[in-house]
Amino acid sequence: MNPFFASIAALCAAAAFSSTLLAQGYPSKPISLVIPFGAGGDSDLSGRLLAQYAAKYLGNASFVPLNRVGASGSIGTMTVRTAPPDGYTLLVARIATHSIFPALESKSPYKWNEFTILSLLELNPYICAVRADSPVKTVQDLYAAIRKDTGKLNFSTAGPGTSQNMASQYMMSLAGLKPDAAVGIHYKSGGEVTTAVLGGQVHFACNNATTMVSQIRAGALRGLFVTTPARLPEAPELQTAREAGVPDMEKIVGWTALMGPPGLPKEVVDRWSAALASVAKDPEWLAGIAKIGGIPAIRSAADTEKYLREQYELYDKLITTLGIRQ
Repeated sequence: MNPFFASIAALCAAAAFSSTLLAQGYPSKPISLVIPFGAGGDSDLSGRLLAQYAAKYLGNASFVPLNRVGASGSIGTMTVRTAPPDGYTLLVARIATHSIFPALESKSPYKWNEFTILSLLELNPYICAVRADSPVKTVQDLYAAIRKDTGKLNFSTAGPGTSQNMASQYMMSLAGLKPDAAVGIHYKSGGEVTTAVLGGQVHFACNNATTMVSQIRAGALRGLFVTTPARLPEAPELQTAREAGVPDMEKIVGWTALMGPPGLPKEVVDRWSAALASVAKDPEWLAGIAKIGGIPAIRSAADTEKYLREQYELYDKLITTLGIRQ
């Protein structure tokens, strides 16, 4: 054989052998699961739940959840964007990090599709709520209160470029209220968003059902509506957005996805695809997602990418309409 072609063949064989070893050996050390928001929030609960059940389908893999918070989730997101593409640093991506922040921030350091997309994990309907002792009983009451005291009421968010902020802004826009009609107070996580309402630091919030449902069931919060077409089984007394008179709020649905740095090896992607297919059928994981108010939504990487593209385009248009691009 020609020496040149022989060397090429040897390289190809070595690459194939290396790929086989990677497929057989992954994971051979703990996987860092970067969560771009604080402990107790929606992404934290979802990420830790995934780690708990994915471990057994990845050969009893070990996970290290890492909360890397700040800048509307972009700090944690960039941690993964710039990590080595070896499968040992993965991201619990959220609607805030990939649908909203890149559309809102003209100088975003990353684009939504600059990652290896593994799978959507769950959908998170939104609940807009007030504290249980608030005089506000309905969303129409809230609109009236904001009009009466324009600029004096406030709401909690997990940052300017997060879904909590966008949901509240969009809700106000549906009533013809300007973005500054109520003041956004920014916290570090979805958990803190809910805690701020409970503690009376803010008047209202729109947040993932994940951190709202249990407080509504406990009687600590009064939900005004949920952004699902049908009522939640976990809170059947809570009106849907359509029933509450704000049907367009059905567009606001959060999500969680699993991603890696750009250029993850196919062997790692395939390993995760098989593991997630098993997680999707695990009754304990399904029950865990339901308990935190999520809707299971594991799907293929291609279907996930299509959905995320639609979500990015939705928020890009919404941000343009609201005139809040930064």
